[in-house]
Parts: sequence; structure tokens; C-alpha cells
Amino acid sequence: MKETPLSNCERRFLLRAIQERKRLDGRQCYDYRNVRISFGPEHGCCVVELGKTRVLGQVSCELVPPKPNRATEGILFCNLELSPMAAPGFEPGRQSELLVKVNRLIERCLRNSKCIDTESLCVVAGEKVWQIRVDLHLLNHDGNITDAASIAGIVALCHFRRPDVSVQGKEVTVYSPEERDPVPLSIHHMPICVSFAFYQQGTYLLVDPNEREERVMDGLLVIAMNKHCEICTIQSSGGIMLLKDQVLRCSKITAVKVAEITELIQKALENDQKVRKEGGKFGFAESIPNQKITAFKMDSAAVDTNNVEEQAEEIITKADPPSEVFAKPILHTPGTAQIGEGIENAWGDLEESEREEAAEEEGESSFKLLKNREVQDFMFLIIFLLDEPIVLSDSEEEEVVILEPEEVPKKARPQTNLKQESTSKKAFNKKRRKKRASR
Repeated sequence: MKETPLSNCERRFLLRAIQERKRLDGRQCYDYRNVRISFGPEHGCCVVELGKTRVLGQVSCELVPPKPNRATEGILFCNLELSPMAAPGFEPGRQSELLVKVNRLIERCLRNSKCIDTESLCVVAGEKVWQIRVDLHLLNHDGNITDAASIAGIVALCHFRRPDVSVQGKEVTVYSPEERDPVPLSIHHMPICVSFAFYQQGTYLLVDPNEREERVMDGLLVIAMNKHCEICTIQSSGGIMLLKDQVLRCSKITAVKVAEITELIQKALENDQKVRKEGGKFGFAESIPNQKITAFKMDSAAVDTNNVEEQAEEIITKADPPSEVFAKPILHTPGTAQIGEGIENAWGDLEESEREEAAEEEGESSFKLLKNREVQDFMFLIIFLLDEPIVLSDSEEEEVVILEPEEVPKKARPQTNLKQESTSKKAFNKKRRKKRASR
């Protein structure tokens, strides 16, 4: 994933602010961001925060054969990793130009400056030496990775302790920390990098640029120096031409910043060593503020155990007497029982109102059944007589039932029967007329 480019409006705004000697975070041109150092639970682990830029440093060691041309010197190896966790523009497993450039600069700052006595890392000349590995991981990127990585590397080396060893003939014995105290590394000086960003072909200068200021800069100058004002390495990138006066001014600023950072590192190391000896909170646990819920802790309160029996008797006497307690289980109905206080089990019993409603519902249902049977019988008779479907409706139940007669195959009647029926009807009608006339 590529990083989001700056718009023209943002670029013009940043350059205009730099021309007016203003910065987005409120610093002056020569101000350095706050540096915070915290150590891990083990020696050789630290986290350095330069503003919002965070770098984790971890030092490890192992016994390896020495290089053929340097049989009596140990090996110092540095490695920096830029993961997508720090910024979405960093791709995993791919070495970008920035990574290669910063890696080479850190190696020159720590290894080529001879800040560590590599001859003290020799165990058996030509056979076994200590290889010190410095792993730097960028946790968050907000500009000036070089300075944060150089501080994290030298702090981790100063804080690291290697196991003690003994040599008897050709046998090398490595002791654990429980058997012998680990040995610190022999460090001659502390080289620290300070970065300078130039704008408009060196007209304007900023110390410790952040991520947005790095995007609009024309060139970058990095100077590595120790507190003795000895320049360990210097690198210029960006293709700008710097004057001698500009380089000298940057070196003077570097000397001031390096002295302040070196003093801060020494105080942090002394405080960590003092806390570890006293057995207090050290490592990352010390950096967690107490205001957070996850780190909330209440002071332990002392409990007075004197006169406990008397206090218990007073509480019992002041308390209300207990209610009746059933010593034996009470059997109300088969399959149920009651122990102690409580109400009798009424599971399955109905109240009077519920009983009346149940009785009424049973009576209505039986009456409806009888009524429905009578109505159905009567309707079947009518159906057979009229040979037509009749619709029954019950307003109470709101259901409609349609009763239709079964289709009976019609039989052909002989003509003689039809004539007899017609004559019988005429005779029946005459009799009815006579009766009416007599009335």
C-alpha cells in the first residue's frame, strides 16, 4: 500500500509556515521533540519515544567463530525493520531505499565508530567470540527514524548484560545468571544521530523534522556525534549544495543536543539499575500510569483480628431472632418436599376464580357440542330434502362451515312414475282447496 501523497494545498501551507518560522507542533526551528526511554523486563530491551515515533531495541548474543582476518575481535551486527504496523506505506519482506539507507547509517554510527570494545568480546582467539546482535523495530512512524533508531540502539547496548564465561584449556563454560552475575559490555562512547532538514535550497533549516516536514524538504543532513564533540559519521542526501558555514552551524547544534540526550540516557540507566536492586517496579510496568483502569491498584488495608469472638457475640445479640426452621422435610404431595422456611407447594392447584372459569368453560363446551350436534342433524335433513348447500355461521367462535351434500348419481326414472306423481299432486291440491272453501 502506497502512502497517501500530500495535496498541493498542504504542501504550500507547510512551506509558508516554515518561511514564517512556525511549525505545526508549536516547536521552534532548533527545538528537539521530547525523548522518553523505558526498559523491558530483561536486560538489553528498551523502547525509545521521540515524539510519536517509537522504536523498540533488543540486544542478544551468542558464541560464534570469529572472522578470519580478525581472530581476536567480536562481531557487532545491527538490523532495522520497518513493518506496516508503523505506517501503511511500509511493505513487509521488501527492502525499500529508506530501510537500506537507515540501516547503513546505523551500522556506521555504532560499529564503524568503535563505540564498543570488540576485543573484550573474544573468548578463545581464533575459535570463539561473542556476536552481539542489535535488532531495532519501528513501532510507530512520525518522522526522523534515524535519530530514534540510533538512540534505541546505544541505549539497548548500554543496558545489555552478557553471560559470564570461564575457559579451562579448550573447554568453555557459560554460566547462567543464577550462577554468576552477567557482565555489561565495554562501551567507549555513545554516538547519537541528529537530523537537519533544509528547505528552498538550504535557505531554511529545521531540527528533528516530523513526518509531514520530511515530505516537503529539499535535503537532509545527519550528523552522528558523541558528548566529546567527536563526529562519528556525517551524511547528506537530497542533492542540495551546503556551504561550510551551514555545516559548522549544524555541528554546533548537534553538540548541544547530543550532550542533553546523553545525560538523559545516563539518568535513565541509573534509575533502572537502582530500582532493580531495590526490587521495585521496573521495565515496561513502570511506564504504565496508575490512572488507567487496567493498572488501578488499591492500597492494602490492615485487618484487626483482636477480640474477634467478643465482636461476633455482640453482633449476634443485636441481630433479630431467627424465624422457625423446619428440622425435617415436609412432604406435601407425592414427589415434592419442603425443607426449611417457605410456602407450601401449590404446584398444580387452582384458585377459586380459576376453578369457576374452568367449570364455566367445560359447561359451555358441552352445551356447544350438544347444540352443534342437533343443528348438524337438522341441517343434514334439510340438505337431503332441498338438495342445496347451506352455510352455517357461529358468531361466537367466528368460524364459517360450509356443508355440501354428497353427489349422488341420478337414476333415470321411468315415464310412468312421472305421470303417477303428477296425478297424485293434482288430487292433493283439489283436496286442499275443498278444505279451505269449507272453512
